[in-house]
Amino acid sequence: MLVPAARRLVLALAACAALATPLAAQGQGQSPPGLTPLQRAEVVEVLRDALKRDPSILREALAAMQEAETRDRSAAQRGAILAQREALLADPADPVKGNPQGNLTIVEFFDARCGYCKALHPTLQALLRADPQIRVVMKDLPILGPASVVASRALLAAQRQGKYAAFQDALMQLRGEPTEAALQAEAQKLGIDWARVKRDMEDPAILARLQHNLGLARALAIEGTPALVIGHTLVPGAVDLPTLQSLVAQARQEARQGG
Repeated sequence: MLVPAARRLVLALAACAALATPLAAQGQGQSPPGLTPLQRAEVVEVLRDALKRDPSILREALAAMQEAETRDRSAAQRGAILAQREALLADPADPVKGNPQGNLTIVEFFDARCGYCKALHPTLQALLRADPQIRVVMKDLPILGPASVVASRALLAAQRQGKYAAFQDALMQLRGEPTEAALQAEAQKLGIDWARVKRDMEDPAILARLQHNLGLARALAIEGTPALVIGHTLVPGAVDLPTLQSLVAQARQEARQGG
């Protein structure tokens, strides 16, 4: 719904459009031609006068346009999430943290080198401690260069040893770059067989998994990491615990209503 000032601007534009419809064209059922120079000048004068009388018209009209764009973007994101629901929530190859039988699933797209992902990590951990009914599906999305790809491949290789969650926790707390030496050191602290990790990292299935995640991120118009899918909402960037809890509550409410 347009705010009053925005509605006034729309009415002014409609009045201007009427100036562009010559009576001759109306009488003959012809499509109105483009504005003549004189008509364009009249349109500009009408708009200039309207804005001079009430400058808030433009500000409120822009706000209304932004609001409409936000609604459209949210609707598009919701549609994309619904279309990709199975790939997001039910892929058995995906690593899972939290409660595998939880009543709400959060999907996290992350890069092991991403500073914002590392900032979000303890908040997500706090959410899991506070809410034992949350399941988190992990989507490795290595978009920050070759070192990110190596780290993601190592994580997915560690998954085959049942160590994904522990290894991911370690990498999220890693201060330096995830070089191969650093990855090996963290893996060995956790009792991960590094020689096996090295072999499994070369498995084409792991690269295919990363490519699948990238395609899914594109389908959802994800532009960076971290990105969370909570219910029908795409949440870009790191957010605080109260915001996460509010989004979780909203998603559960939508689920109860059959949304």
